[in-house]
Amino acid sequence: MAGQLKEVRNRIKSVQSTQQITKAMKMVSAAKLRRAQDAIIQMRPYAQKLQEMLSNIVSNSEGEAGMALAADRPVEKVLLIVITSDRGLAGAFNANIIKLAKARIAEKYSDQYKKGSVTIWNIGKKGYEHFAKNNYKTDASFKDIFLHLTFENVQQASAAARKAFEEKQFDVVEMVYSQFKNAATQRFEVERFLPIPRVEKKAGKTKADFIYDPSKEELIAELMPKILNTQLYKAVLDSNASEHGARMTAMDKASENANEMLRSLKISYNRARQAAITTELTEIVSGAAALQG
Repeated sequence: MAGQLKEVRNRIKSVQSTQQITKAMKMVSAAKLRRAQDAIIQMRPYAQKLQEMLSNIVSNSEGEAGMALAADRPVEKVLLIVITSDRGLAGAFNANIIKLAKARIAEKYSDQYKKGSVTIWNIGKKGYEHFAKNNYKTDASFKDIFLHLTFENVQQASAAARKAFEEKQFDVVEMVYSQFKNAATQRFEVERFLPIPRVEKKAGKTKADFIYDPSKEELIAELMPKILNTQLYKAVLDSNASEHGARMTAMDKASENANEMLRSLKISYNRARQAAITTELTEIVSGAAALQG
C-alpha cells in the first residue's frame, strides 16, 4: 500500500512539473503571437493590394515583352514552397501543412511526382525533416529563415524562385502555408506564386485601361520582383503568426488536461490513503483484541 501511495505521489509531482512547463510555454507563445499578429495584420492589406494591381497589369498585357514571370507553360516541373515551423508542440499545425502539400501533389501533380519532377523548398525545419525522411526531392537552402526572420532573408528565397522559373527549371511555383485568422483558427492554403495569376475576365465587364508613367516596361520590370517578394514575405508572416497561435492553443489545452489528470490522481491518492488508514486501524484493533483475549 505504501508503494502505491508513493507511486501516485510521484505521478502527481510529474504532472505538476509538466503543467508548469505548458503554462510557461503558453505565456511565451502569447507574447510572441501579439508581435506576429501585429506584423501580419499591418502587412496583409498592402500585400493584397499589390497582388491585385500586379494581376491587373499582367491581365492587360498579354503577349507583350517583359512578361516572362507571367508566362503559362505546360507543367512538367513543379516547385512547392512549403512553410512549416522550426519547433513542435503546436498541435496539428505542421502535420496539416505537410498533409496539404502531399494532397496537392497527389491530386494535381501525381504524374510529375512519378517522374521525379516535383521539388520541395522548405521554409522551417519540421517540413524539411519530414520530406527528407520520406524521400521527397527537397532543398534545405531556406529552411532556417525563421532563425532570422527578416524581409531580406525571405527576399533571397523569392529571388531564387524567380530565377529558377525564368531559367525554366520549373514551370509552376506554388506556396503551401497557413493563413492566420485568429489564435485558435488557421486556414491552410495553396497559393500560386509563379506564373503570376491573371484576373479572370467577366462577361460584360469593361477592360481596365491604365495610363503608365514611366513606361509599362519599366514599371513591370521594377514592380514584379518587389511584389513577389512581398507575397512570399506575407505567407511567411502568416505562418509565423499561425504557429504561435497554434502553440498557445495547444499549451492551453495541455494545461487543462493536466488539471484533469491532477484531479483524478488526487482522488486516487486520497482513496489509497484512506484504505491504508483503515487497514492500519483494523490491525491495531485486532491486535488489541488479541492481547485482551
